[in-house]
Amino acid sequence: MTGDLERDLGLYATVTISMGAMIGSGIFVLPALGLAKAGPAVILAYVLAGLVVLPAALSKAEMATAMPESGGTYIYIDRALGPLAGTVAGIGAWFSLVFKSSFALVGLGAYLLLLVPLSDGLVKIVALGLAGAIVVLNVVGTEQSGKAQSVIVTAVVLALAAYVLNAGVAVDTARFQPFAEKGASGVVTAAAFVFVSYAGVTKVASVAEEVEDPGRNLPRGILISMGVMMVVYALVVAAVVGLNDADVLTTSGPGGGPSLTPMADGAGGLFGGVGVVVVAVVAVLALTSMANAGVLASSRFPLAMSRDSLAPVALSRVSVRFKTPRNAIVATGSVLLALIAFVPVVELAKLASAFQILVFSIVNVALVVFRASGVESYQPTYRAPGYPYVQVAGVVGGLALLTQMGTFPILGAVGITVGGIAWYLVYGRPRTDRKGALAVLLVRRRGDEPTTSD
Repeated sequence: MTGDLERDLGLYATVTISMGAMIGSGIFVLPALGLAKAGPAVILAYVLAGLVVLPAALSKAEMATAMPESGGTYIYIDRALGPLAGTVAGIGAWFSLVFKSSFALVGLGAYLLLLVPLSDGLVKIVALGLAGAIVVLNVVGTEQSGKAQSVIVTAVVLALAAYVLNAGVAVDTARFQPFAEKGASGVVTAAAFVFVSYAGVTKVASVAEEVEDPGRNLPRGILISMGVMMVVYALVVAAVVGLNDADVLTTSGPGGGPSLTPMADGAGGLFGGVGVVVVAVVAVLALTSMANAGVLASSRFPLAMSRDSLAPVALSRVSVRFKTPRNAIVATGSVLLALIAFVPVVELAKLASAFQILVFSIVNVALVVFRASGVESYQPTYRAPGYPYVQVAGVVGGLALLTQMGTFPILGAVGITVGGIAWYLVYGRPRTDRKGALAVLLVRRRGDEPTTSD
């Protein structure tokens, strides 16, 4: 049946859910791939990607306090630009986040192989088992999922701190020269590639309806996690570059390509014989945490769309016993399991990352529309600084990175957009006649009185 969700996530859980959605492939898989594109300046690429994400993080922090509801990105874009744009954003953001979660669970296979000699089939079975456990955890309760997230993220951050501190006395500074060997273009290309590392920062907004004191905890949680992760990424990537020979990082992976276990490559010399094992265990925990945060957040998109008659009503039902959107979680989990079992997730995850960049740009547009329209219902308790210049910079920066993604990922983003439009025209449009704040703004610009304050 339908019902209300419980507000049982405090500030620490809010921060760790946001960080948990970021600590994963960005640290444990992508550094070597980024190094191949930018050289040691991949460190700057991570910082640049974070700066491009920051405007959207500020924008979402503001909108989350005005609309502390489940759905996050979908809710903001829908209420600002209307149900057509909301449908495209909701389906696309859900699609992207589910792929990111499945990519995390499949990606941990490379680290599992460092612990035990498993066949590819057994690695997939382990990934499916973890995915099933995550789905059950999310159905049982958001509080339980949040507590598990807090424990895992805390352990992973402490392990990363130990890694960086030990690396500080073992790195070879010669490995940072020449620093920008691929030039500025290499840094920008690498930034577009690692952008997905930060994509989880605002996913906690998707569970805003379950956050205690959202006007205080949501903006603080988003901005604290963003600041911490920019520092963590820069330090960890610097440690990875300084600990390993560039040839090892860029040619020791599958087919002579970049390494998929860059954190473990230098761990033996750093921590001794047990180093690789320790890093592999931490990686498995981090990637599992990333997948958990992804399921927790992504399942709220179909919940919110169902409430707005843009998805089947069954997806809006909340379990009486557990106070969680059971049907939305099960539907999301079913897709997650199918992707792990049957789809080459690593390739398709690249398509999802391009759509993430596009969505982050549109989020900045949504905030500008809300501010400019002056709709009475928009009453945030937190105001993003630097408006509108920060938002304009976010849109320009996002589109600039999007051009570096390559033709295939851009076509993937276009495909998701076309699919969202088709779903709205066939299913959503006959069931809703809502208008977004953009419609109010356009009416006012024509000099007429608005007919809605929604």
